[in-house]
Amino acid sequence: MMGESAINEKDDYTVAPADGISLRIKPRERDLGGFSVRRYLPHPRQRKVGPFVFFDHMGPAEFAPGAGIDVRPHPHIGLATVTYLYDGEIRHRDSLGVVQDIKPGEVNWMTAGRGIVHSERTSEEKLASGQRLNGLQVWVGLPEDAEEVEPEFFHYSAADIPELLQGEQRLRVIAGEAFGRTSPVKTYSPLFYVDAWLPTGSSVSVPGEYVERAIYLLSGSVSCGGLVAESQDMLVFEAGHEVELVAREDTSLVMFGGDPLSQRHVYWNFVSSSRERLEQAKLDWRENRFPPVPGDDEFIPLPDS
Repeated sequence: MMGESAINEKDDYTVAPADGISLRIKPRERDLGGFSVRRYLPHPRQRKVGPFVFFDHMGPAEFAPGAGIDVRPHPHIGLATVTYLYDGEIRHRDSLGVVQDIKPGEVNWMTAGRGIVHSERTSEEKLASGQRLNGLQVWVGLPEDAEEVEPEFFHYSAADIPELLQGEQRLRVIAGEAFGRTSPVKTYSPLFYVDAWLPTGSSVSVPGEYVERAIYLLSGSVSCGGLVAESQDMLVFEAGHEVELVAREDTSLVMFGGDPLSQRHVYWNFVSSSRERLEQAKLDWRENRFPPVPGDDEFIPLPDS
């Protein structure tokens, strides 16, 4: 049996020395409304995993009273944004008129389709009290026949998300199908997105019925395919390989993936199978043709590059 090996922390990415694992990704820091996030996808060696074309970990961050996130209105096309929190709250506003606070364990799923605008800010209540914020934001690319659907927003309470409990181990199917559970979240292509809590010594297999799969560790560490993956590691798996994770300590992670999309082009907050459609979206934002967010008249200008 191959001995376990820690992954080289100095590299931004590493072809992992283990059967069934194609890549380990380390994050790049990005600013999001006044605090840093860790970005994993898209990556030079891995543009997407199944339909997941973007993956950010926000926090953990401690905000003192008077401080918070302040992401001004900005547009999206051709994707669904998914927000899932472990700590804290964020207030979502969009051009459909939706105002929704999201709390830990809940799911905000916004289908941009042909075009939507939204902002993400700390509410007045949380600004007054301060808060700890920790969560994930991902983009799920829409299949070509759904890229121009009417925009929609859905909020799902924590009680809506199906769970599988095995002793102290907990698996929550945020979206899609996995472990015999189906999430009520509306999706447009086969995928899975699972929040897992693994107590020390427990094990779980990553769903094998999807072509493209990955995991991301928020905290803790697992043994997998002859190596040790640690907090803030993302591992991407080869198709067709059985993958078992064994928790070396109490571990919080997500598993995700699905059937691959056709090629996607990404510019700023726009995702499309057509470069021409991206150019149209850029022009529409410059010319103020996107719908406004009621009650929030700020905006983020189109970046120069």
